[in-house]
Amino acid sequence: MDLKRRVHEQALAEGFSLCRVCRPWDVPDVPARLKAYLDAGYHGQMAWMEERSHWRGAPQVLWPEARSVIMLAESYGPDHDPRDILDQGDKAAISVYAQNRDYHDIVKKRLKRLARWLIAEAGGELKVFVDTAPVPEKALGQVAGLGWQGKHTNLVSRQLGSWFFIGSVFTTLDLEPDAPEVDHCGSCRACLDVCPTNAFPAPYKLDARRCISYLTIEHHGPIDETLRPMLGNRIYGCDDCLAACPWNKFASRAAEVRYHAREDLLAPDLAELAKLDDAAFRARFSGSPIKRIGRNRFVRNVLYAIGNSGAAPLRQVARGLADDPDPAVADAARWAVRRLTKR
Repeated sequence: MDLKRRVHEQALAEGFSLCRVCRPWDVPDVPARLKAYLDAGYHGQMAWMEERSHWRGAPQVLWPEARSVIMLAESYGPDHDPRDILDQGDKAAISVYAQNRDYHDIVKKRLKRLARWLIAEAGGELKVFVDTAPVPEKALGQVAGLGWQGKHTNLVSRQLGSWFFIGSVFTTLDLEPDAPEVDHCGSCRACLDVCPTNAFPAPYKLDARRCISYLTIEHHGPIDETLRPMLGNRIYGCDDCLAACPWNKFASRAAEVRYHAREDLLAPDLAELAKLDDAAFRARFSGSPIKRIGRNRFVRNVLYAIGNSGAAPLRQVARGLADDPDPAVADAARWAVRRLTKR
């Protein structure tokens, strides 16, 4: 217990907001839940979920020697309501977590520092993960006591609301587990009702194929024309279900300044973003998670937003991309021109 207390203290000293412990085998229901999700096709084009489902469903299979999992939460709470931008049709809405530095880099460095400290203190072997390996982070986070999986399927914390990243340290050390968190959603369905695309077939179930975060980040090629108008001006991710959660009243602005929004990403002009070529895109989003989707998918999203803007002057911007070498960009440009011509 003394080691566990010191782990907790060190985690907070490294900049994490919460630290809890569970066992790798404490999530026995995950394989069945994951299979049902995949069988329903809710994962869309994310084939990697199916390819690594044997690990994602059973953390003890991922690393059989592990005896404990240290689950960590890091707040990225905004100081504004991310939905305010949705009424500004000629501006782009970018998900809060992507308005500055890539959290993968920041969180992983913290995890590695914590891991080095733990090895020096107690020995053992360690592996660190942050959203880049087949680890059921949300399920482990709930059994460890970080929070509970809300009706929007994301983890919710009584201390942090919905605004936090999750990291994990798998270790061969035997640490006393914490009590699981229980569901505190009650009868609330704010996150479900606010979804622009009705991506929740039922509470606690998400159909990624209709989720704006999935569509703007993971989905390759043209997006279904029936869904495009529902994207509004969201060009990278969507915060609606997170922002609607009443538990955010307990959240505070992120202590880490590298999560604070860059001025140029709070309300960027759609016209400016649409004109980015590959080199300009890479330069502007260096060190940002947005860089991962590449210029073509990014500009495709911007053109959908232009088509939804109702701003006739943007029609010329879209027309200039109607013959873009990328088929999805060209298709989005022509669609935007048609939309703006009809208004």
